[in-house]
Amino acid sequence: MDFTFTEEQTMLQDATRRFIANEASFDIRRKTLEKQSHSFNSAIWQGFAELGLLALHMPEAEGGLDGTATDTLLVMSAIGEGLVLEPYLASAVLASKAIATMGNAQQRDDHLPQLASGAITAVLAHDEVSTRFDRLNVQTKATPVDGGYLLSGHKSVVPHGGAADILLVTARLPDDKLAVFILPKVATGLRVLSYATVDGVAAAELEFDQVSVKASAILAAANDTEVAIGNLLDIGLAAVCAEAIGVLDKLLAATIDYAKNRKQFGVVIGKFQALQHKMADMVLHIEQARSMAYLAAVSCEDPDLKSRSIALSSAKVVIGQACRFVGQQAVQLHGGMGVTDELNVSHYFKRLMAIELQFGSTDHHLEMVAGSLTESST
Repeated sequence: MDFTFTEEQTMLQDATRRFIANEASFDIRRKTLEKQSHSFNSAIWQGFAELGLLALHMPEAEGGLDGTATDTLLVMSAIGEGLVLEPYLASAVLASKAIATMGNAQQRDDHLPQLASGAITAVLAHDEVSTRFDRLNVQTKATPVDGGYLLSGHKSVVPHGGAADILLVTARLPDDKLAVFILPKVATGLRVLSYATVDGVAAAELEFDQVSVKASAILAAANDTEVAIGNLLDIGLAAVCAEAIGVLDKLLAATIDYAKNRKQFGVVIGKFQALQHKMADMVLHIEQARSMAYLAAVSCEDPDLKSRSIALSSAKVVIGQACRFVGQQAVQLHGGMGVTDELNVSHYFKRLMAIELQFGSTDHHLEMVAGSLTESST
């Protein structure tokens, strides 16, 4: 399979990398974290809009760039390299895709231009305690009342849920069908608890206590919603796999640079054969992960659901194993410095820890692959 990028795709990744290096550096990231606002840098977000990155995943008919899965891979890889805190995956990929593919004409007209310009952000509020190993096990309820609905339930670890202007909330209707509701973040009965996850990314717990929404707030026909949500989560899984490659590459480069300069017993540690073997193993894991990230990108829109599921779960297993191995080896080779907040290595390591658990842990996806292969052999 040919994974040669086009000239336009190479320019897209280069432009994203340059912008992040200049405008979203590690020092800027640190200052954002120090504010403890559980938000993001609005200047960086506007820069993404000016580059066209916020419109990348919208159809041309809606004023977007109609980006491909490979475009998403390249941008997410650059975002991983820069440890970007901004809600690119949550808003520019998942929420924008949800509205573009599931919304009616009015909903698309109302929200997509604002999302593309960076005027607003939106997030998909889907995850609950019950969805950890069953992504469609949604317990949030939508009860019909007076031409609308009352939402009751709890959403957990919603990325950037506290800073988003719009929430796309999944809930079960009385007939047990799944629906998605567009909800402003400011709503009576909605309680938001914002916090930072281990990697510094903002998240929130959302408590819905009889939150009133209009019937027109439903984003899609209930009959199609489970499939549509499954498609979205597959796109998110592939995107986070691509982000992992950017993080892994940077962590390896930092480790090699450290090994070339750190001296022990009067000799740079990079000359010790045992450490060279460890770094060679890191390279091996990263290259395997890179291949699987490419597989995830091309598979996330495969119409064959079983084939797609096996490919994406396989990719997540290999990438999850790489996240754990490379992260642990990098920290160990840096010694005590590897876990200090001052060194960017610890931040890359924490991001890999989070990625390993996002969209299903390594162990969960390993069970998914094993189950699929068992079914195929019987």
